[in-house]
Amino acid sequence: MTLEPLLTAPLAVQIHVATVLPAAVIGAFLLLWRGKGTPTHRFLGKTWVVLMFASSLSSLFIHELNVWRGFSPIHILSLVTILGCLYAVRAAMRGDIRAHRRTMTQIYVGGILIAGGFTFAPYRIMNRVVIEGSTAWQLVLLTSLVFGPWLVLHWAQRRTRRARPA
Repeated sequence: MTLEPLLTAPLAVQIHVATVLPAAVIGAFLLLWRGKGTPTHRFLGKTWVVLMFASSLSSLFIHELNVWRGFSPIHILSLVTILGCLYAVRAAMRGDIRAHRRTMTQIYVGGILIAGGFTFAPYRIMNRVVIEGSTAWQLVLLTSLVFGPWLVLHWAQRRTRRARPA
C-alpha cells in the first residue's frame, strides 16, 4: 500500500477521496444506528450530506474515464447523488421519514458501496494506492472493509423486516 498515486493525483481526486472516506464511515453508522431522529443523528446526517455534496461536486471535475467528451456514467451518478441528497433532506423536513430513509439508503449503496467498489478496478488510482504491492492479508482486510458495511446493512434490514408485525 502506498499513498504516492493519491498524493500525485489531481486536486479534484484528492478532495473527492478526502470527503468520500469519512462519508462512507458516517453513512454506515447512521444507517445501522438505532437512534434515528435524535440531535446526534441530525448533526451527523447534515455532516454526511455536506460530505456527499462535496464529494459529488469534486467528482464532476474528475475525467479519468472518458466515455463521451471527458464524461462518464459516474458523472450522472454524481448529479443523481446531489439531487437525491436534496430530496432526502426535504423529505425529512416534511416528516416523510419513509422517503428519507429509502433515498438515503439508495444514495449510500449506489454512491458509496457500488461506485466505491469500482474505484478498485485495475486501472484506477485507488487500486494503485491499496492493492498493488499488497499482501494477501491486506487484500482480505480491504475486501472486508468494502463489503462488510453492505453485509451488515443487509443483515440489519432483513432483521428489521422480520421483527415488524405483518
